[in-house]
Amino acid sequence: MTLSSPGSGPLHPQLLRPRRGVERTTSTELFFDLVYVFTITQLSHYLVENLNWRGVGRTAVLLGLIWLVWIYTVWAGNWLHPDRTPVRATLLVVTLGSLLLAAALPTAFGDNGLLFAGAYAAVQVGRTAFSLWAIRGEPWLADSFRQCVVWIAGTAALAVVGGLVDAPARELIWIAVIAVDSIGLATGFPVPGMGRSRPEHWRVGGHLAERCQAFILIALGESILITGGTLTQRLDRVTIAAFLLAFAGSVALWWVYFDRAQASMAALAHAGARAGRLSRLVFNYLHPVMVGGIVVTAVGDERLLHDPGKPVGWSSALVVLGGPALFLAGHAAYQMTLRDDGVVARVAAALLLLALCPAAVALRAPVALAAGAALLVTVGVIVADRVSGRRAPQSRGPRSPLR
Repeated sequence: MTLSSPGSGPLHPQLLRPRRGVERTTSTELFFDLVYVFTITQLSHYLVENLNWRGVGRTAVLLGLIWLVWIYTVWAGNWLHPDRTPVRATLLVVTLGSLLLAAALPTAFGDNGLLFAGAYAAVQVGRTAFSLWAIRGEPWLADSFRQCVVWIAGTAALAVVGGLVDAPARELIWIAVIAVDSIGLATGFPVPGMGRSRPEHWRVGGHLAERCQAFILIALGESILITGGTLTQRLDRVTIAAFLLAFAGSVALWWVYFDRAQASMAALAHAGARAGRLSRLVFNYLHPVMVGGIVVTAVGDERLLHDPGKPVGWSSALVVLGGPALFLAGHAAYQMTLRDDGVVARVAAALLLLALCPAAVALRAPVALAAGAALLVTVGVIVADRVSGRRAPQSRGPRSPLR
């Protein structure tokens, strides 16, 4: 997590990644990601079946816990070499734990709360403890992991306590897990007598950005799975038209994010000592917002394909229009953090989509019309990006947001 310094070297140097440019994503990491295709599917289906305010809140809590498991595993993979046998074995065990987590997700607030919490705790503590062993002797990095494991052990125990109690205490305790973990990360996991980790010393490369881009693709893939699965059930002209509209919406979200993804990755790689602080914000805090927007949009796609002509109610409006709005708001914050252009267009589009929600409900507009409006607004962001010449700075090379 921190820069190395002179002195005794790491005890297991063969387990550490070489720091040579952007480290490639290995097959082991991609195999780990496969579980999260299933996890996002489970999350989307949970929201489809619990599309009310309580269900939305619970979905957000589940996404927060799932993201903590995934992102901390990715952070560990930023320093450890996934192709080394001990690291690979650990990552496969984490993959199994993540699969159990996903399997228990639909009933996490019911009968399988303890299974969900136990899998969460085992993965978080086990992975962090192994990472601490693997990086022993690495200056500052080992200290950071020692501080981190104290906080992780505490939040893991708190998660298990949440699994032992019933609602609404379970929701409150799991929210506390996310909040405490976020506070620990923001403050450098301070521990009395051990100090705190300093993010300006973290070693961050383009690998971390590449991995988060992969998760965005996983979430977008869930939208494709929902639309494709629904299409196979009914191949009439109306359903095919709705499918094309849903597919175009997924493409538009993909375009908004990935149009400058390479420039963003390069900017992080050249951000110097402040890359750690910047990465903490954009990866740990902002990416789950965008993932949440994609999950909500996938639920909207499901509504669109099942009954495109049905008048919009509040629940449909909030998923069909609110999903893209949440994604664009998260991406606006992402762009603003990187000091990139396009923030105003994304904020304006998100506000417009939210304003369209009560209008669509009042006019009893068909779901397909609301989805078309969401697509047009998102495409408007893409057009605004091109008109404002956002690609011109990219042709001259990426700007570091922290110079």
